[in-house]
Amino acid sequence: MQSSGTLRLPEGKRVAVNIGCDFDAASVWLGTYKLFSPAYMSRGEFGAAVGAPRLLRLFEKYDIQTSWCIPGHTIDTYIDICKEVVAKGHEICHHGYAHENVTELSYDEEKIVMEKGLEALQKIGVTPSGYRSPAWDFSENTLSILEEYGFNYDSSLMGNDFYPYWIRPVKVNADKGNVYGPSSKILEIPVSWYLDDFPTQEFVGDQGEGGLRCVHEVFERWKSTYDYACKLDGACFILTLHPQTSGRAHFIKELERFIQYMASNGAWFTTLGNIYNVFERTDESQNRYARERSLRSG
Repeated sequence: MQSSGTLRLPEGKRVAVNIGCDFDAASVWLGTYKLFSPAYMSRGEFGAAVGAPRLLRLFEKYDIQTSWCIPGHTIDTYIDICKEVVAKGHEICHHGYAHENVTELSYDEEKIVMEKGLEALQKIGVTPSGYRSPAWDFSENTLSILEEYGFNYDSSLMGNDFYPYWIRPVKVNADKGNVYGPSSKILEIPVSWYLDDFPTQEFVGDQGEGGLRCVHEVFERWKSTYDYACKLDGACFILTLHPQTSGRAHFIKELERFIQYMASNGAWFTTLGNIYNVFERTDESQNRYARERSLRSG
């Protein structure tokens, strides 16, 4: 069974909310989509020149601590705005170098990417405790590499929706059941594509992805998910934004309204690191699952 737990929330708070900004800039087009034209580079440039400053101003307005997952390529291309993120007191996590698909890499190649990302983070004075895989994927080597480099937590996987859990290595079999190993020391703070701005908003025509969906549809989904989390005990809500996406005028207006809604309904806005710090492992998971079943049936 998955070994998870709950969070010790500050008094009067109902949900631990992390706003994570994946500051991919050009790297997402280079690493994930293999698109190198100046047109796609300009979309990354928008994220650095316009989107990131807008988000920083919004977070400052509401005194929100957030987590920025920054590829090394973004630091090497736009170091000034990355330094500003650090100066504003936001958490910084490792996010690869050029948004590489780690499942395509050998063990040695993946370690090189890890090293390059760490070297870039050192340029802005950061030694990260947290990791987020580019495109939210793990290779068969990723977990052991995270352990080797001393990371405390990851935020890339989807084995839960509201509760952190200890990652287990898995031997994948197509002809029989998968086999899980013992829990690692890496805490997973789970994400969800449903709580990510990029899939519904970004037009990637050459890749057959539509995007450009109505923002009201997106925020209704996010609100519904947050409302569910509010009915649970010690839950977290992990929202993933991209400056080149959420920094757009039409989107950031709705984002501010959503922040206001969460703030008025018990949100504790905090970093992934703080969620790790208040995580309480428990063997009473069956009680929590029973409460969830009761909630669904009610």
